[in-house]
Amino acid sequence: MTRRAYVIGHPIAHSISAAMHNAAFAAVGFDGRYEAVDVEPEALGAWVEKVRRAETLGFNVTIPHKETITRHLDRVEGDGQLTGAVNAVIVESDARGQVHLTGTNTDTLGFRRLLSEEEGCSLEDQRVLLLGAGGAARAVALVALQDGARELWVVNRHVERADRLIADLQQVRQGTATEAVAWHENRLEALLGSATVVINATPIGLASTEMPVDPSPVQASALVVDLIYNPLKTALLRAAAERGVTVLGGLGMLVHQAAAAFERWTEAEAPIGVMRSAAEAALKERTQR
Repeated sequence: MTRRAYVIGHPIAHSISAAMHNAAFAAVGFDGRYEAVDVEPEALGAWVEKVRRAETLGFNVTIPHKETITRHLDRVEGDGQLTGAVNAVIVESDARGQVHLTGTNTDTLGFRRLLSEEEGCSLEDQRVLLLGAGGAARAVALVALQDGARELWVVNRHVERADRLIADLQQVRQGTATEAVAWHENRLEALLGSATVVINATPIGLASTEMPVDPSPVQASALVVDLIYNPLKTALLRAAAERGVTVLGGLGMLVHQAAAAFERWTEAEAPIGVMRSAAEAALKERTQR
């Protein structure tokens, strides 16, 4: 029996997750099929109940559902519980045949591996400027706090949401100084100049030439990370690189968070090289279109 897995979001046409997971299923000989499904916010609960069946492996969750999905699950574990944001759901059946949905967060692992494997660094003792306060930003903020960042500034258009993110993670804050910052505050330029790591966790720049901020104030010794993977090098990264700043795109995070979900669903080791190659090929095909 072919087992089904999905990624849900709204919109979802930009996703390349199906290419990665279907290549991985084939590589390990697992009878699985992965599909991208556009689910509007008001239809989320009904969609979840529709796939609550034994043949479903699980599903990934992206914008705008990472936080709201939690109310439709039976339990949330680990970093998903800490962040209040879920990007992967595991579907399991108990001895009585009842199906249970468990939410988790593999974005945290994916982000750590992006930094360690592609730049050989972590957020320990860094001054981190985080753009955005949604589900992906919550994962990055948790990593910053767990790994001992010196400072964390969370910048968002609605500063109340940034405040709420920081408050929700208060229990893991430890020694990191945290502050919520309104996007259009005059001192944002100064903060950009003070940060040692600048991270874009907003969708601004996705398949476009928009930039969330002007990176001109960023110091040359800093690292600019954009979690967007389409395009591979966003306008923000290109502008920062032109100034000699080290830059890092989001493809590695996408691959590693997907691999972690794949392993939970299949209990097989994820073929990470295959998944990355499939992701790169899918992006290249879209660019050529």
